Amino acid sequence: MTVKLVKSLIGSKKDQIATAHALGLRKIGDVTTQPDNPATKGKVAKIIHLVEVSEA
Repeated sequence: MTVKLVKSLIGSKKDQIATAHALGLRKIGDVTTQPDNPATKGKVAKIIHLVEVSEA
């Protein structure tokens, strides 16, 4: 699964910022490839309003 940060983390809750950083997303436009497992899906669900997800 490919995850791309499309909205700023400014103004987000601390736990959402920490989740984005755990996924390797720090700046707008950052893209990471993550394993497609329940743990990753839970992290993405927490910040779904900030990211775009595509199955790769």
